Amino acid sequence: MNTTLHAAHYADSATQHTVRVSENVPMARDTYRIRVECPPIASHIVPGQFLMMRLPGCNDPLLGRPLALYDTAVDTDGKPVGLDIVYLALGKFTRRLAKIAAGEELNIWGPLGNGFPPEPAEHLVMVAGGIGQTPFVALAQEYLSRRQYGQPLREIPTAKQVTLCYGARSADYLAGVEDFQRIGVQVRLSTDDGSRGHHGFVTDLLQNVLNEISLAPRVVCCGPEPMMEAVAKICVDRDVPCQVSLETPMACGIGICFTCVAKVRDETGEWDYKRTCVDGPTFDARKIVWD
Repeated sequence: MNTTLHAAHYADSATQHTVRVSENVPMARDTYRIRVECPPIASHIVPGQFLMMRLPGCNDPLLGRPLALYDTAVDTDGKPVGLDIVYLALGKFTRRLAKIAAGEELNIWGPLGNGFPPEPAEHLVMVAGGIGQTPFVALAQEYLSRRQYGQPLREIPTAKQVTLCYGARSADYLAGVEDFQRIGVQVRLSTDDGSRGHHGFVTDLLQNVLNEISLAPRVVCCGPEPMMEAVAKICVDRDVPCQVSLETPMACGIGICFTCVAKVRDETGEWDYKRTCVDGPTFDARKIVWD
């Protein structure tokens, strides 16, 4: 087995900043959107990349936490000046983050990782479970030609249709649905308890979409690993290209600690451990070895 790691992206272009919080507002049950002012990162980040965020002057928790870009905020001239991050207040860090008020400061560094590749798609199908919808607002805006991201600005052919299949435990956990609808995304919902949308798995929604569409689809997926594995299998069986954004726990975010490794196949079919933070978090679903 080839054990050499070839990271496609290192953290050389990432910068660290102490930033001011301008908003921290609830979106759904235990779910919040925080906005920080940081033009240097906002002008370079692309959909699918993430930030490491840390509470300043605080040793508990000691390490930063990885949080995906939701969208960038722009000024009156359309210049990116802020970063929107959506998070679920679940662990010690995110519960403390939920108590941060406008005007307070945070430490962040980024942009980190590889975003979704800017590949053409006639029909972009985004599949999200839990808090996995967070990378998709910015991505949808790219494919609907509403926004451009990165430096230089990424060029992506306009998709003819963009669909979000979004599943959660119950209706009160669904966050940002209106944001997707407002930009022209067709939204299909499922809940485990049937309180909104389809009563069942989000993979049921994906099967329905793939059965109905006539345009060439491309699938992107983020959420709990069992859900992503199921989505990957559906796409392999139907010969549909699929990228997954892994949510592997990270400690450093810059490839030093090797805590976020995933089994990824190379061109020969052999697998090696790849660091999600620098080789990912976005991978071709066919190459992931799902344990």
